[in-house]
Amino acid sequence: MSIRISYYPGCSGKGTSSEYETSTTGVCQALDVDLVEIPDWSCCGSTPAHTVNHVLSSALSARNLTLAEQEGFDTVTTPCPSCLSNLKIAEHKMRKESFREAVNELLDQPYGGGVDTKSVLQVLVENVGLDKVRERVKTPLEGLKVACYYGCIMNRPPEVMDFDDHEHPMAMDNLMEAIGAEVIPFPLKVECCGASFGIPQQNIVTTLSGKLLEVAKGLGVDALVTACPLCQMNLDLRQGQINAAQGTQHSLPIFYFTQLMAKAFDLSDAVQGMKRLIVNPQKALAKIGQADKEIA
Repeated sequence: MSIRISYYPGCSGKGTSSEYETSTTGVCQALDVDLVEIPDWSCCGSTPAHTVNHVLSSALSARNLTLAEQEGFDTVTTPCPSCLSNLKIAEHKMRKESFREAVNELLDQPYGGGVDTKSVLQVLVENVGLDKVRERVKTPLEGLKVACYYGCIMNRPPEVMDFDDHEHPMAMDNLMEAIGAEVIPFPLKVECCGASFGIPQQNIVTTLSGKLLEVAKGLGVDALVTACPLCQMNLDLRQGQINAAQGTQHSLPIFYFTQLMAKAFDLSDAVQGMKRLIVNPQKALAKIGQADKEIA
């Protein structure tokens, strides 16, 4: 049975995290999830808008919710936690009539209310289910040790995000186990990576992301897995900056969880997008299928 759901790709999905976009859409298609992209969608405001004006920030998100509503959908899904947070917080705030009226004054078409937003991770775990994921696996990722890093906003604040445990989430861990990877418990799975401070105060990112990499190294994992474009960028693209700042020699691949699912599903190289990663993932990927050989 297929699932048809409104889809908000977000700005980074069409640019800096295009590998997340291709692997997300490919995996969803393989699992009979029909992602219907919101027509004429626009930026949700992402990180900076809410620091300037809460009404304007919510209006940016509400415009997209309104477009989904007009297409007959009551649920929107997005792969990006920042987009997810903006869309969900806007919908949550607009439950208050006075705030909704202020937002609607900025919109060409008023938002009626009642559109729920879910992460792609949530849709895959709750709507598709782990059993169907296991059935789709063609190349189990046995031999690959990973730690799952959720970042600090995927499940927070819990009264708004309403998904998984906000201190100890397990959805991504369970998905990685379903495709055959060995998941090592990661004690910093919801700690901040430094977020968007990479430009104004790079030392914050090199310190916080460096801590994540150092702990992952101590656990002996082959890779970190994430669901956030900003987290992935800080840990992957800035890994060289972290090494320079801290005198370390980290060379740890940072995968999107959908990339590893695409790998397990034997989807094409173009869908997986492994070549887009900065830290070369080939050493880690070579571990797949080596579990029995290592034991021997």
